[in-house]
Amino acid sequence: MNLRAIIFITFWCLPSCIHMARVFVYGTLKKGQPNYHRMLESANGKAEFLASACTTEKYPLVIAGHYNIPFLLNIPGQGHRVQGEIYKVDDKMLEFLDDFEEVPTMYQRVRVRLEVKEWVGETEGEERPAAGSFTEAFLYSTTTYQPDWPTLPRYESYDARGDHGLQYVARQERD
Repeated sequence: MNLRAIIFITFWCLPSCIHMARVFVYGTLKKGQPNYHRMLESANGKAEFLASACTTEKYPLVIAGHYNIPFLLNIPGQGHRVQGEIYKVDDKMLEFLDDFEEVPTMYQRVRVRLEVKEWVGETEGEERPAAGSFTEAFLYSTTTYQPDWPTLPRYESYDARGDHGLQYVARQERD
């Protein structure tokens, strides 16, 4: 292969070779929540909003710990069908999110099935999923939780300013 072919492949083909994954966020990374800005910071990678959705299985979404962090406990069949947002992210953003979510110690990234509520993002040649259709995405849930967490109040949707009265403590404000 000559140098001209290598340059062509590098500059013209590389963008289409970048891997994109779907990630479902249900807590502080959603629009309007305290960490949403992290999804927009280009230094973290690329994230594009695709859809609002909910899990097809029920899970306990609790607010726990000293900092009132939302945790989705990996206990399928308990709790509620959790509401959230699907994003298309590049490898850099996925790596950032894994680090931000402290994978694998605090959270574990798992693939789940989701029901689409409203799809607004581009589908790149695919038919746009209709409301009520199903798709898959990664989400961050935990199997490393305190014994009392499954007994905490469970939520269908997280809002840092919700009527639960539990003030989320941002990382920069923690001890």
